[in-house]
Amino acid sequence: MRSLPVPNPGLPDSRSAARYLLWLVRRSRLTVGVAAALAILWMGCQALAPAVVGRAVDAAADRDGRALAGWTLLLLGVGTMQAGTGIMRHRFAVTNWLGAAFRTVQVVVRHANRLGATLPRRLDAGEVVAIGTSDISHIGGAVDIISRGVGSLLAVVTITVVLLRTSVPLGLVVLVGVPLMMLVVGLLIGPLHQRQHEHRVRQGTLTGQAADLVAGLRVLRGVGGEPVMAARYRAASQSLREAGVRTAKVEALLEAAQVLLPGVFLVLLTWLGARSAWAGRITVGQLVSFYAYAAFLVAPLRQLTEAVDKITRGHVSGRRVVAMLQVEPELADPAEPVALPAAELADPESGVRVPPGRMTAVVAAVPSDAARIADRLARYADGAVLGGVPLAGAAVADVRARILLADNDASLFAGRLLSDLDPDGAGTLPEALEAASATGIVDGLPDGAHTVVAERGRSFSGGQQQRLRLARALVADPEILILVEPTNAVDAHTEARIADRLRAARSGRTTVVCTTSPLMLSRADHVCYVESGHVVAAGPHHVLLRTTPGYARMVLREDPQ
Repeated sequence: MRSLPVPNPGLPDSRSAARYLLWLVRRSRLTVGVAAALAILWMGCQALAPAVVGRAVDAAADRDGRALAGWTLLLLGVGTMQAGTGIMRHRFAVTNWLGAAFRTVQVVVRHANRLGATLPRRLDAGEVVAIGTSDISHIGGAVDIISRGVGSLLAVVTITVVLLRTSVPLGLVVLVGVPLMMLVVGLLIGPLHQRQHEHRVRQGTLTGQAADLVAGLRVLRGVGGEPVMAARYRAASQSLREAGVRTAKVEALLEAAQVLLPGVFLVLLTWLGARSAWAGRITVGQLVSFYAYAAFLVAPLRQLTEAVDKITRGHVSGRRVVAMLQVEPELADPAEPVALPAAELADPESGVRVPPGRMTAVVAAVPSDAARIADRLARYADGAVLGGVPLAGAAVADVRARILLADNDASLFAGRLLSDLDPDGAGTLPEALEAASATGIVDGLPDGAHTVVAERGRSFSGGQQQRLRLARALVADPEILILVEPTNAVDAHTEARIADRLRAARSGRTTVVCTTSPLMLSRADHVCYVESGHVVAAGPHHVLLRTTPGYARMVLREDPQ
């Protein structure tokens, strides 16, 4: 059996949900083909068993011991093959289910990484979460059901041929009745498809609201908005529940139809077979076979309707996956990427210039101006140049490898703290923790750096999270490091230690710090003061304090009067 997940999921066909599902089938065509072959054998053995039983009954009625023994041994062989193929079919079916689910997760995660900063701007968090919690199950089910659907279809065809050869009227009943039942079931698929889509949309929206609510809970409590948001979430939750009930009603009708229609068909076929046996047109053994065929047909017919249902669900979920895969990054690679030199980083729009190998601070009268400058310098927005070469002309991966932006929106991930802070095993974590004044935080954990932490690092205070994020950025040791307010959540003594140690840790490398902290600014080699989005003064911190009144008021928090 295959080892899952596969190392390379491949490039998905995201033109439509149907094409995406077909792409999944093609990527697993070997196991899907084997599962289909096993399903055909499995269902074929079940389809042939009634004929063998009928022949055995006729042999017993004729008191032919040798024939009875032969048919009995054949029935044993058919049953053994059915058991063996059934077990193997199930194993391959599970492999196909897991393969489709894992492959979907892989392509979604890979595309999320490719989108980067575009992801939260274009997609709700709930949409991405719902893909990993519910959509992958439906997509896996759609791929899995293909093999059983093929086997069931061929089983129905086989039984129809056998019945036509034995009794044309009974064969015609199957030939006409099966498509008729599929048509009736198909009438329920359309409304079910629509309601599943509606339910899926509401589920994604509600999941996104829950994520936003948890993320902003402290702020909501601070401004007294928690009851309002709770009421909105409650209303959205009830709306989702109502959509789920509407979907369940159609699903219940579909389940009832899957039981009722084959049952009626069974009764009709048995009644017609009994009349034929009474009239002498078929033997008693053939009557037993007809009853067994009719009873057996319930299983493949249910699987055919189940196939329609699961493929429909998979199509709905596939549309969500395709919708995400069709989102393109706001910052794409140029047609012919250029190499970036090791030179001065600059933002022409604001006039900020970052000399290589030095620590530069950016102070903005409006803090959002500093954040926008940081985005441009790290190429989360276009405009910055490195040695006169626009960052937009280089491959995004090249820019990310050389320039790291660490701001307070970055999160700590759930899992072992060591794998979060030092994912590549650089081995410099102790030095980075010391520079970020975070050694005590890690030493105070039950298992040190091997402690498993909660999602987003919720077990840490705001200041602790900030210091751990700084340590993670220092472990990465990029050529150019851009920090946005790296110490605004720590006390003055800790901030002074970080300021001294950060300068030493980044000695000889380019560092940009967007801050208004006098302690950080006093350690910077060069400070740029920005008003209305443009640099109005630049120089050492102590010089700007004497020569630039606006800078002094901003940094020293003086009253503008």
